[in-house]
Amino acid sequence: MEQTLKGDEHGWWVVSHEGQVWLPEGKLPHGTAVQCGLEGIVGRQIGEWQGECVWLVSHQKTSHMDSVRQLLDEDVALFQLAGRGVQLAEFYRSHQFCGYCGQKMVHSKTELACLCPHCKERYYPQIAPCVIVAIRRGDEILLAQHQRHRGNMYTVLAGFVEVGETLEQAVAREVMEESNIRIKNLRYISSQPWPFPHSLMMAFMAEYADGDLRHDPKELRDAGWFRYDQLPILPPPGTVARRLIEDTVVLCRDGQE
Repeated sequence: MEQTLKGDEHGWWVVSHEGQVWLPEGKLPHGTAVQCGLEGIVGRQIGEWQGECVWLVSHQKTSHMDSVRQLLDEDVALFQLAGRGVQLAEFYRSHQFCGYCGQKMVHSKTELACLCPHCKERYYPQIAPCVIVAIRRGDEILLAQHQRHRGNMYTVLAGFVEVGETLEQAVAREVMEESNIRIKNLRYISSQPWPFPHSLMMAFMAEYADGDLRHDPKELRDAGWFRYDQLPILPPPGTVARRLIEDTVVLCRDGQE
């Protein structure tokens, strides 16, 4: 529930504006509302970390705003809570008016939702399901450079689930579209909330079945098979992509079928 901060509220502060978060000194602010200069501003509790409240404040852009990616090296739970805050802030910012009748919306006092007092429509934060898959061929793993990524980082293939698809169908389609190969022995591994902008990554591992590798230049700058002990620059630790690669390396090194 939202409340006007009196100043003595204590905890971790997710101060978000247009998809970015306030990171003075490169870290999430911690302390009282008055110490962080947030007294008199509206905030809401969105969780707890290390026994203290995590607060969300949707605020005007200020100095030291940065991507929540900067918290990837922190505790996974803290990164996920900060990502939750950024997504909620964007949800409230993009739902100020009802999409059906155009009237001003109000925030629910009992749940994370926006309500239209005119037509009674109710809106909830939406999550975009994504699939991400590591593909192994003997002692090699398929890695690619995505057009949307900066630098020379290589990672595994990923994409959004389309309307009417199962997760398994989405994996097979994305792999075929981006690399021109078919896979087999697909198995689910884990999931990770991914606030860029509001995704849920569902991770899989698979094995190469057949097909000649030919990457889609609209999606990928490059793609190739890499031996497990000769890998390029990889995604940072803490990401589900890195976990998939590391798990696949273990399989390659152990020679498991």
